Amino acid sequence: MADKRKIKEIIKTSRKVFKECSHKNGAIVASNMHDPEYPKDAKNYYYVWPRDASFVSVACDLVGLKRIPENYFKWCWKAEEFKEKGIFDMRYYPNGKMFGRQFQPDQSGSLLWAIEHHCKSYGKYPKKIENLIIKTADGICSNWKKTCFRKISYDLWEERRAYPKNNEKHTYSVAICLRGLEAANRLIGKNEKWMECIEQMKDEIEKAYHNRVGFFTRTFGDNFVDLVIDSSILGLVWPSEIIKPKDKRIVRTVNEIRRINAINGGLMRYPGDRYNGTLRKTGAGAWPLLNFWMSIYYMKSGNKKEAKKYYDWVIKRVDKKLPEQIKNNKPTSIIPLAWSHAMFIIASKFLGYI
Repeated sequence: MADKRKIKEIIKTSRKVFKECSHKNGAIVASNMHDPEYPKDAKNYYYVWPRDASFVSVACDLVGLKRIPENYFKWCWKAEEFKEKGIFDMRYYPNGKMFGRQFQPDQSGSLLWAIEHHCKSYGKYPKKIENLIIKTADGICSNWKKTCFRKISYDLWEERRAYPKNNEKHTYSVAICLRGLEAANRLIGKNEKWMECIEQMKDEIEKAYHNRVGFFTRTFGDNFVDLVIDSSILGLVWPSEIIKPKDKRIVRTVNEIRRINAINGGLMRYPGDRYNGTLRKTGAGAWPLLNFWMSIYYMKSGNKKEAKKYYDWVIKRVDKKLPEQIKNNKPTSIIPLAWSHAMFIIASKFLGYI
């Protein structure tokens, strides 16, 4: 059993990490490179990934840091090309200028989910972010064409492409965009175009389950199915809430994730992962944020014992600052990673520590 005093210390540290990663202009960077524990051989994470920042915003709601998400939403509206296209690409400098052009639709879906969470936490949303909600939802829909996205899209790990000419799509990306559109409908009111996209996306999620292998696949299309099991499929249960946690198909998928992606109790993204966040590709470790994600899944399925097991595995192997990865039972890669701290806070809330 993890030390509750230690958990309280990490909660305190998480608040500090969120503040240090948040700029006055609203930008939320993935990690504070000025932190004395930031590894010298680590890659530059002093960028805004709207996906990471959205998870951080939700975590900030849970620990009472109201201004951080509100300022972040304002920053989103000013991000380069957003007003024109209503969609986010790869990553951004803190000043809102784009760095890299990779279409990652899950970032927009994540933003809408985070906005709804903030509104539920603090009451009716401010009128000034209504345009942001509408623009983001419209941006998702304008880039969707019945069964896939119109442009080549990248998955949440920014590694794999899905080609519209082959009707390919990433399961997690579709799921969180669906969740975002549902959030927009609840916040603004039902929109016919958004509703149409929601129903089409739901149909595609059903096709993601592969009967022969018995789990939800991460990428699929007309003539292609990626049968590598990916831990991001946990997102079908949370935060997308499309699949019920006790649905037999997701239970089989989770069991396969546990069987294939486990490293001594920690979870990898997928088998054969080589990315380790440093300039040297020496092989990946387990990702704490995935252990916290699995903990959330088990809490939603009513299994607190398993939820604590995955949660405690991380707590026992870290100090106060949470890394991107743990390898050989030691923190490695980016330290601290704001997304890891966000998932810790959210999992802590599910477990009743907050």
